[in-house]
Formats: sequence, structure tokens, C-alpha cells
Amino acid sequence: MSPTQISDEKTTKVPTAEAVDTKLEVVVIPVSDVDRAKRFYGNLGWRLDADLAFGNGVRVVQLTPPGSACSIQFGQNITASAPGSAQSLYLVVSDIEAAHDDLAAHGAKISEVFHAATPGAQFQRNGASGRISGPAPNHATYGSFATFSDPDGNSWLLQEITTRLPGRGISLDVASLTELLRETEERHGQYEPTAPKHHWSEWYSAYIVARERGRTPDEAAKDAALHVEQTRSGKK
Repeated sequence: MSPTQISDEKTTKVPTAEAVDTKLEVVVIPVSDVDRAKRFYGNLGWRLDADLAFGNGVRVVQLTPPGSACSIQFGQNITASAPGSAQSLYLVVSDIEAAHDDLAAHGAKISEVFHAATPGAQFQRNGASGRISGPAPNHATYGSFATFSDPDGNSWLLQEITTRLPGRGISLDVASLTELLRETEERHGQYEPTAPKHHWSEWYSAYIVARERGRTPDEAAKDAALHVEQTRSGKK
């Protein structure tokens, strides 16, 4: 079943010299027992970034999943949401079966790997209809899932993404970064013969950032060339 585009309405853009990065950094999840939640996520191998207690009764615990740029926080007196009310928080992986086995080995009660027979089946509770056992045929990107919950019932949805849709950026795992560096080298080689004198790192860095933000190779090459020109002219 193919999705239908509901609207192509564009958001209003405010003219600026350069777009300001607004990165999702932390998601707050509600828990009833802070130390139990800390043990659960720590046992999954998530990095403990902070455990801060303040004199007014506020406590903030932050952990980060392996390879993630976004962290979670929970604690005391930091949210009014009911414990367990955070649902279907995405964890994106490049190998759903390896991620499933790793989480299970670290104590998560995780569902089997499945793909959706009906749209939205991945958001339903375990055992609901619409799920087909096993990964999507040919491991189609965005198509394979598994779910698990923490002790309070906050639920997590693993999704396998092997190739991102255009404009969605690049997952910088080792294999993807290796491919991106080779692409960058090739594109810089095309640019260099007619380029002004510059250090390769100026062009590489601008190209890689543009690609990570979802720009096409041609767009990223233009962005990188503009960056070099602006750097040389002192406009940056």
C-alpha cells in the first residue's frame, strides 16, 4: 500500500543570511522510580551523561543511546506527564536483527522483528493485528520494526533505515561516513582544477555539513564552493 501525499503546503520561511541550526537535543520521559529507570537504561548500554540533584527537590538524569545525537532525561519534578505516557519513541538502526539481539541480551523485553501489513501497525501494542513476523522483504528501508518498553511502560520503536529518502540527511555510521568521504573526495577533485587557492578542509567541511543536512551532491558542491569564496573574501 502506497502512502498518499496529503499536502505540499510549504512552511513560511523568514529570510536570513544563513539558516540557524535548531537541533533536537533531549527528550524528557516520565518515570515513577528514577533509580530503577537509570538502571534499566544503563543496562542497555546507554551512556550516563549526568545525574544532578538540586536542593529544591529537582533531580535530572540524562542518558544517551549509542551513536545518538539526542539524549533522554528523566528525574524528579521535571515533568507533569504520567509515568509511562511516552509512546513509540523512535530508535533508528541500520541492522534491525543485530539491534534486536543486542537489546535482548541487555535485558530488554523486546518484540520479535516485524513489518507492517497495514499502515500504523507498528504503533499498536504487541500482539495487535497488522504485524507480519520478520523483517520487510529485502529489508526495505524504513520497513522493519521491533518494540520494547521500560519498566514504567514508556515504549520504544526500533526502525531499520538503510537508505534515507532524499533531503533527509545521512546517517553517519562508519560505512556511511566512509562512502560520504569518498564522494566528497570525488566532488572536490572535480572542483579543484578551476578553484581558487584554498585548503581542502574548507571545502570538505562545508560539503559534508550540507550533505548531512539533506542537500543533494550538486547542491552541496555549490554550497562548498560558496563557502570557499566567502572565506577568501572575508565574508564569513
